[in-house]
Amino acid sequence: MARILLVEDEESIRKLIAYDLKSAKHEVVLCSKGDEAKFVGLNESFDCMIIDWMLPGMSGLELVRLFRKNNKQSIMIMLTAKDDEGDILEAFEAGVDDYVTKPFSPRELLARINAHLKRNTVKSDTMLAYEDIRLDMTRREAFIVDRLIELTKKEFDLLEYLLRNRRIVLSRDDILNEIWNFDYDGDTRIVDVHIFKLRLKLKGSLLTIRSIRGVGYVLEKKDE
Repeated sequence: MARILLVEDEESIRKLIAYDLKSAKHEVVLCSKGDEAKFVGLNESFDCMIIDWMLPGMSGLELVRLFRKNNKQSIMIMLTAKDDEGDILEAFEAGVDDYVTKPFSPRELLARINAHLKRNTVKSDTMLAYEDIRLDMTRREAFIVDRLIELTKKEFDLLEYLLRNRRIVLSRDDILNEIWNFDYDGDTRIVDVHIFKLRLKLKGSLLTIRSIRGVGYVLEKKDE
C-alpha cells in the first residue's frame, strides 16, 4: 500500500482516479487547488504525487518545482492535456518522474504508478527512511536526521517493522510473530518493554510510537 497525493481540479477525473487507487488498496489524499496541494505536499509525506498541470491558484509545474526544491522525494507524475515536446521537456526538467497526457486510461496510470513504486522499493532495499528517521539496512544503523541511535538487534528489527508499516495499527501479536517468530512461547509483555525502550530512543524525532488501547501500536507523526 502506498500513500498518494492526487491533485486534480476536474471532479469527474479526480473521482475516477481516486476510485481506482483505493480499489488497489492505496491510501489517497485529494486536493483540487494548487494552493491547497502546496500546504499538504510540504507538510505531509507521500510515496507518490499525481499532479495536474493546469490548476487554480498554483500550477502543477510550480508545485513540482517547489516540492523538489524542498527535497520531497515522492514519485511525481504529471497529468496534462499538453503534449508538445517542449512541454514534456519542461515537466521533466522541473522534476517529474513520469508524464501522462489526457485523455488517458486509468488502468495505464495505475500500472505506471505501480511500476514506479516497485522500482523505488528495489532502490530502497539498502536504505529505509520516513520523515527524519533513516535506517541503513546494510550497516544496520539507525539515524534521526544525521544522529546515530544506538539500538539492539531486536530494537532495530522492531523499528524497521514499524517503519515499513507506518500509519498502520499493529497488534502485539503481529509484532510478536514478526520479530520473535511464531515459535516464541512467552507473553506479549516483551513487546511492551521493547516499545517503551524504543520510544525513549526516538525522543527528538518527528515520529512517535502511539499506544492504541486494547489493540497495539502505530508509528506516526507526533501532530497526527
